[in-house]
This record gives sequence, C-alpha cells and structure tokens, in this order.
Amino acid sequence: MKLRTPPVALAALVLVALAGCSNAHAPQALPPETTGSASADDGHGAIPGVAEVAEPQLHLVAIDSNGEASMLDLLNGAESRLGQIAAPVTVTTDGRYVFAANSTGVDIIDSGVWTWDHKDHFHYYRAEAKTIGTISGGGTATIATGMLSTAGTTGMFFPSSGTAVLVDNTALSDGTIAETLRLDTVPHVGIIAPFGEGAIVTEPDDSGTAARLRAIDVDGKELATTGCPAAAGTITTRVGLVIGCADGAVIATTDGGKPVLEHVPYPAGAAAPATAFDGRKGRPTVAGTGTGVGVWLLNTRQRTWDWVPTATPVLAAAAVDDADGHVVVVGTDGTVQVYDENTKERIAATEPLMPATLTDPALAGKVELTVDGQRAYVSAPAEGLVYEIDYADGARVARTLKLPTQPVHLAETGR
Repeated sequence: MKLRTPPVALAALVLVALAGCSNAHAPQALPPETTGSASADDGHGAIPGVAEVAEPQLHLVAIDSNGEASMLDLLNGAESRLGQIAAPVTVTTDGRYVFAANSTGVDIIDSGVWTWDHKDHFHYYRAEAKTIGTISGGGTATIATGMLSTAGTTGMFFPSSGTAVLVDNTALSDGTIAETLRLDTVPHVGIIAPFGEGAIVTEPDDSGTAARLRAIDVDGKELATTGCPAAAGTITTRVGLVIGCADGAVIATTDGGKPVLEHVPYPAGAAAPATAFDGRKGRPTVAGTGTGVGVWLLNTRQRTWDWVPTATPVLAAAAVDDADGHVVVVGTDGTVQVYDENTKERIAATEPLMPATLTDPALAGKVELTVDGQRAYVSAPAEGLVYEIDYADGARVARTLKLPTQPVHLAETGR
C-alpha cells in the first residue's frame, strides 16, 4: 500500500445556487433562527451565517438517469432544482450531502439541511443548497459516511484503481473539497470508512476479494487489523462502525483512544450474509440484507444478530429501532411490509406500489427506501413517484409525492 500526500484542498467545481421553489420557482426565504448562531467550535454543528431552526428540515433529493437533480421540502412542499451532474450509478447520503458516484468519480451535492446529533438533544440547520464539485477516481466508488455531516470525514473507495480517499466534511460545509488522506491500495471492491481521525480500510486476499480490515490513523499508519472475509456493506451507529463480513460483522470502537475491532459472528446455521445495512440514522440496531428471504437485524449495542423471515424476497430494508421495534421492508412484489423485530411477525403491508418499475430491468434495482422517526419513503422510479409510508399506522400511504425530476435515485436529507 502506498500513501500519497493529499492536496490541501481541491477547488470546488461549479457552485449552483438553489434555483427555485414550488409554483414560481423563486428562491425560498430561510426560516427564522430560533437561537443565536453558534460557531463550529461550540460542537453543535453550526456554521456562521446559517439558520438554526426549530425542527428537522426533512427533504427528498431525486436524481434522474441523466443526472438532473431536484429537491422537495417535506414540511411545506416547496420544490427546487439543483442542476446537472454526471449520471450516477449509486447515490449515498449522510443526511446532508448527497454523494453521487459514477464510473469516473463522485459528484457532491449539499442539500443545505442537516441535523447535529448531540446525543441527548439535537440541533437543526438550514442553508442554501448547491453542488460542490467532483472527486475523480477509477470505477464506481463505495461511499462510507459518519455520524456528523459538518465534522469528521467521508470515505470513498475507487475499485478500479484501488484508491482510498477521506474527504474533510468541515471543508465541504464551506463549499470546498479537501482530502485528509489518500491511499493507493491493490485494486478491489473495497471500503474506506471514517473511524476517529483515521479510517478502517479493506485489504484483499490473493483472489482479489476484500478479506482483511486495517485500522489506520490520519497519516495512514496501521493501528490494528482483523480478518473479515468478503467484506461488504458498512454503516455507522452511535455505538461504532459496522462492516459486514461473510461470517458476521466487525464493529469498530475505541477504548482509551485505541481501536477495538470486535467480530460478531452469525448464529450457527445462518442464512446468507448481509451485504448492505440500513436503518434510522445513528440508531444502534440496523437491518442487513443479502440474498436470503428475510432480514438480518444487528444490535450493535448488545453485539447480537437476529433473523426476521419475510413474506417475499427483499429489495430493501431498514430498521427504525423505535420503541415498537418497527422494521420496514420493500418486497420484490412491490409491497411495503412492516415487521415487529420482537415477534418477527409481519404486522402490516401495502398493496403493490410499483408494477412498472418492477417490470423494467434497468429500474427494478433502483428502488430506494429511507426511514426517519415517523415515516418511510419508498421510490418508484418508473412511476416517477415517491410514497410516504406511515409504518406505525398499518403501513398507510400517507402521501404520494412527485418531484421535479424522476427519482431514479433518491436520498432523504435533513436527518
């Protein structure tokens, strides 16, 4: 592995101001501040000149097959266009930034809305949305985000070149791109995930498959290692960083400032492993999906796995991790199903919502599911719709939403 000195900062490419709102497509006035503006040093995620508001500024960002991006305010219905980026292959969000990966790089959109998780309370912010710029790389990058959008870093692993990059989130909040770390590794489908000031990065075996995890510091120095066969899928919770393995998962935490890489094995006779994880942002229990007809639930606090069989194969799943243990699943039949993580029973389901999407091979794999504390949002790309689901009320379709651009890719921000 070769360590390269990162550039101090990469100039942001095009800065595209938020272009409009619903109806007349004129700029929306920002909500009034509810408290005085704080500085980033106060540890609450504030940035000078940005409005702190009373409630989460939840938005949906949709990107079509040509890279046209738009945004919908879930509170007041205001629509805005965010401009053009390269057509994405995958889209990832940390709750503020949208990272749109294609075969030659990653375009970054700032949705201008975010939440600062202060553990015992939250702060909510709103600013102008804009595109920030592009990081070039070889192959469609795997993106790994952390808990906070205005602090720490975001990881980007480019498989064709084996380049692993950490991007400074504080610089992104200023509208610029700066790398804190750039590593040259062996090309493989890998991961670099933010961990403290450094990262956890994969290393392949002789077959070229990610098989080992290395904890490194901000200079790329190795601090700890552990095995992780067929490493795939990552998510960060309040407990620690999760990376999926063929035989379980590794949860990365710190003890006295030193990295601890703990292996949580699957139960004996387990179903197919999880290769992707999702859940309500920051919550300790996350849902894992793979090829099995069901959903894995990983409790990162208790270090336990649980298996929830589902009525159909799964397109997407997310753990809400609320008091009632809701788990939301999108089935291959186009239904949105709600399960109880304690009883493993299906407690509600919608009618099929996306027949046109499921018959289109180019779009069937693009169905996106995101959950927050009250609702789930499910995209139907071919129908050009997003369904807002009240998972606590019998999987009721609360709203059917249409954004200015077709939701081939969908992300929820403001979380």
